[in-house]
Amino acid sequence: MLEAKEKSRLEGWRVQSPDTPGFHEVIVAGKADCKAISMFRLNLPKGQSHEVGNVRLELNAVLISGAARLTSGPLAGKVLNRFDSFYLPGAVSSTLEATEDCIFYIAGALYENIGAPFFRAYDTSLPIGDIHQIHGSGAGRREVMFTLDPKTPASNLICGLTWGGTGAWTSWPPHQHEKDLEEAYCYFDMPYPKFGLHLSYLKSGEFGDIVTHPVWSGTMVLAPQGYHPTVASPATRNIYFWCLASFKPSGRRYDLAVLDPLLDES
Repeated sequence: MLEAKEKSRLEGWRVQSPDTPGFHEVIVAGKADCKAISMFRLNLPKGQSHEVGNVRLELNAVLISGAARLTSGPLAGKVLNRFDSFYLPGAVSSTLEATEDCIFYIAGALYENIGAPFFRAYDTSLPIGDIHQIHGSGAGRREVMFTLDPKTPASNLICGLTWGGTGAWTSWPPHQHEKDLEEAYCYFDMPYPKFGLHLSYLKSGEFGDIVTHPVWSGTMVLAPQGYHPTVASPATRNIYFWCLASFKPSGRRYDLAVLDPLLDES
């Protein structure tokens, strides 16, 4: 069984991000229990502006709600609607102006001179392929839309949006990728009292040591180590922005997940 100190460590992987106006550092590599992934939340009221950029980090931002436009930098003139996203390499910035009250989730990882600014419009008409994917089947079926896919140049980040089924599992079978990547799950469109459960356990088959994180809109959960399946309550869909950060550019791959061998049905 997990020692109390280790259990407390896993419990600390859950953070409820602020819903107050402004730019919030929710998870910061080196301060939180992670070394590669950082997560930010920007709550931008209508009519206000904010400059997005970081000297050291590449950033992938997705508009969770509202509408905005980019008014400066390499992406100036782009209009953002819900679920549109953009990427900025390190030391590059752009100014966001909210045309409606906005929530942005922003992933960050070390920029290592790979990646150029780009904007991606959310497009549900995309065929199933590199950007739009269906994962799993049955109670584990979910839809995925990449905001930063592995084929688009970047240093360490891979990011996307996932929609699970009502009362269904996501990230099933459970997987881990601790040798190569860290991950964060950032939940939205699950207004309390709707909720899901994000599960964390460190070793295959040690289900008695599972730490259960209740999740709803605004919850962010780290996965720096171990397995991390999620499941929704019967009236809820688990919906989240997930972000992978590799420890080095050669590990920036989407095929490195190791399934729990006791639950791998392939």
